[in-house]
Amino acid sequence: MPALSTGSGSDTGLYELLAALPAQLQPHVDSQEDLTFLWDMFGEKSLHSLVKIHEKLHYYEKQSPVPILHGAAALADDLAEELQNKPLNSEIRELLKLLSKPNVKALLSVHDTVAQKNYDPVLPPMPEDIDDEEDSVKIIRLVKNREPLGATIKKDEQTGAITVARIMRGGAADRSGLIHVGDELREVNGIPVEDKRPEEIIQILAQSQGAITFKIIPGSKEETPSKEGKMFIKALFDYNPNEDKAIPCKEAGLSFKKGDILQIMSQDDATWWQAKHEADANPRAGLIPSKHFQERRLALRRPEILVQPLKVSNRKSSGFRRSFRLSRKDKKTNKSMYECKKSDQYDTADVPTYEEVTPYRRQTNEKYRLVVLVGPVGVGLNELKRKLLISDTQHYGVTVPHTTRARRSQESDGVEYIFISKHLFETDVQNNKFIEYGEYKNNYYGTSIDSVRSVLAKNKVCLLDVQPHTVKHLRTLEFKPYVIFIKPPSIERLRETRKNAKIISSRDDQGAAKPFTEEDFQEMIKSAQIMESQYGHLFDKIIINDDLTVAFNELKTTFDKLETETHWVPVSWLHS
Repeated sequence: MPALSTGSGSDTGLYELLAALPAQLQPHVDSQEDLTFLWDMFGEKSLHSLVKIHEKLHYYEKQSPVPILHGAAALADDLAEELQNKPLNSEIRELLKLLSKPNVKALLSVHDTVAQKNYDPVLPPMPEDIDDEEDSVKIIRLVKNREPLGATIKKDEQTGAITVARIMRGGAADRSGLIHVGDELREVNGIPVEDKRPEEIIQILAQSQGAITFKIIPGSKEETPSKEGKMFIKALFDYNPNEDKAIPCKEAGLSFKKGDILQIMSQDDATWWQAKHEADANPRAGLIPSKHFQERRLALRRPEILVQPLKVSNRKSSGFRRSFRLSRKDKKTNKSMYECKKSDQYDTADVPTYEEVTPYRRQTNEKYRLVVLVGPVGVGLNELKRKLLISDTQHYGVTVPHTTRARRSQESDGVEYIFISKHLFETDVQNNKFIEYGEYKNNYYGTSIDSVRSVLAKNKVCLLDVQPHTVKHLRTLEFKPYVIFIKPPSIERLRETRKNAKIISSRDDQGAAKPFTEEDFQEMIKSAQIMESQYGHLFDKIIINDDLTVAFNELKTTFDKLETETHWVPVSWLHS
């Protein structure tokens, strides 16, 4: 490779060093493949071009060059005007075309800016009409691009003064360090604002580009510097500031979706927090409703959303819990240790707003996280669970339910069921030892907490399917559950894909598998909608079971990521 003479005397140039590297490294390279890689990498033309440019700039920097002229752009314009009056031959046409190109004009403009060292915006002269009674006035000029200014304003109802209500973290105003909460705004670009509404001033700012000049009287309130927020929350609802009538400034709002992770930058305002999306490179924060404010207005707006019961039909197919083989016709006798309290009062603690979270990654010596599967009857949840068990019996496990009914001849204690007395079952219920339970034909059936612990103690992933209202009681430091909602496809796809399938009735009732009916499809869709509406904020993953094989593969991929990747979990799980 030829070396470029850089004019740097006896010093070895970077380009020459680069050219010599492959030969110098050859004795240290084991394989021909690695050597070929080195030659290809260090012989890359674009890399050589960059190094040449670097060395040329370095060489000329040492010469302390000075610009030949400061007005190249103006000279180019004069030249183009003079050429227009000349007889146009091919060379003149080509030169005129070249001088009219935007990139050439931009290059000449940058040249002039650098030559004149004209980097900073010129501040306007101090106004001559400053009131002598004003203690101090700040004339501030900010150069604004398309991003919002990053400040909200309000009008004092008593004095009529327009003041800065808040500064958005990371925004243009915050980065300038020149505008503070409590400052009184007098003028924007020479326009007095005393008689204007905040909405009118915001409109002026929104339409302004480039340099914006503010006349401000500094506020007397001193701000306490606050550090960047280290609190992260998981959003449990969708939010669009453009649809929020209460937000003080829609442009300053931050939109998000259920499940998004947000970093809280400021909680100074009890009603409006400042936040940004986690891992967003843009440092600018936006306004979101605070947890307390959102809980309060949701409670006032829709007091019925969490007390709406799941409607079930009288069809005799495993409704309450298929793992207990209970019939829907006995729904009235079914009980759950964790069944929601029937109350007309709206519990604000159950309003899905935000949950504080922290990164978590399972360590090799830790037990696996409990996996909770939720879904409506007939969606294929048991089929997916069965495929997972068959795929790796040493890695996945399921709980063995308890029952008070008599053991049958073909059954073994601890295999199909754990058989216990009615008195002992009722005692365990009183001692809160069951995750959920029910009664069918005067016999109890239930899943105990110890049965989950037993699977996890064997270093297996425990697959547990429960009613959705039970999920929130399993979300503990001990189990760290990952909740997957198995969702049905559209009713049209159900009719198409399940037309030859059957729904399994209660085995204890000696019922046979029966084909799906239109009523089953309608109920599955409606039940899924209610589950997602009421408990969707507790779901970590939603898998649509349109095709069993595709859904299984997605489920398997989810499990692999769960065991190897970092996930966001409630902060209480790691700091209890």
